Amino acid sequence: MASKENQVPRANRAPRKRPSECAEGIPVVKKRVVLGAVTNTSSNASGLSQLSVIGKTQKLKPKPKPVSKKTGSEVNLELLVSPGSDEPQKLGYASLLYRHLHSLEVEAKRRPLSNYMEKVQKDISPVMRAILVDWLVEVAEEYKLISDTLYLTVNYIDRYLSTHNLIRNKLQLLGVSCMLVASKYEEITPPHVEDFCYITDNTYTKEEVLHMERDVLRFLDFELGNPTTKTFLRIFSRAAQEKPMFSNLQFDFLCHYLSELSLLDYGCVRYIPSTVAASAIFLARLTIQPKLHPWTQAVQQHTGYRPYELKECILRLHNLQLKSETSSRAIHQKYMDHKFKCVASLIPPLEIPACFFEIPNQLTSTIC
Repeated sequence: MASKENQVPRANRAPRKRPSECAEGIPVVKKRVVLGAVTNTSSNASGLSQLSVIGKTQKLKPKPKPVSKKTGSEVNLELLVSPGSDEPQKLGYASLLYRHLHSLEVEAKRRPLSNYMEKVQKDISPVMRAILVDWLVEVAEEYKLISDTLYLTVNYIDRYLSTHNLIRNKLQLLGVSCMLVASKYEEITPPHVEDFCYITDNTYTKEEVLHMERDVLRFLDFELGNPTTKTFLRIFSRAAQEKPMFSNLQFDFLCHYLSELSLLDYGCVRYIPSTVAASAIFLARLTIQPKLHPWTQAVQQHTGYRPYELKECILRLHNLQLKSETSSRAIHQKYMDHKFKCVASLIPPLEIPACFFEIPNQLTSTIC
């Protein structure tokens, strides 16, 4: 599915070759993104310093840009929140679609356990998970995958780890296998199995990746679709933009940045996607206009959330945003790029006023 970050023009790049190809009979020595020593990470590690990238990533040929990748469902979601239009009132199925997505996101079979690290896993820690997800962000950038693929990948990983006790040297195998499955579901031209073997410095064989892929598919019962935070951001973001107060692109990219930060944090597993999306909207508005109340009646109406209901998630995202430069290297670097309006450089208020979470009689965009 398409997203705004896929609409940014990219420079032409050299044709992409398969890992086994060589030019004029001379073997090509390629450099690849390699996950750091997760297997050597102790369960009580305190940071992401174990993540190491060997060399610079190989430049790959960008995928052909389609005229439109929006599905009918995405168009309907946009109609639901298009400002200044009477279409949402005329198209009753749009609100039904939103309610359907919300009903799906709370289904137990689509949700990971909030405490699976403590309850199921014996050899994997939250730090190892964070290292893996941070690396997968780099892999997604390397292969020009859309963000929907990344969100689905992390969802599959958390759900699988909620029921399977995995040893640490198989964690990266699970990560690339889940990304392979998500790519086949979301991408027009997904990377091949060999690409994922190559990106791990051939740590795993093609047969191992395919075996894990089959295991993941059987576990998911081949039900690959799932509403993610990105799904709800598409619904909420337009209602939250107020012209000329916000730059549409900057606001959207800031919301995407905050939402992707939540992927690294094991503590955010407990929140359903719509809660994370609404919290990202709140924090993005606060970052851009820190002296104004981030929540309005229009935003509350479209999200279905009141500020006090989001408080715990907002404060967690706020903490992630403040320390993102050290704790989420790949995501911070990604959103420091000019094509994403350098939104990672935007600093929110160090503290969020408590009055922003109070239960007001009527929400207004006034100074607290």
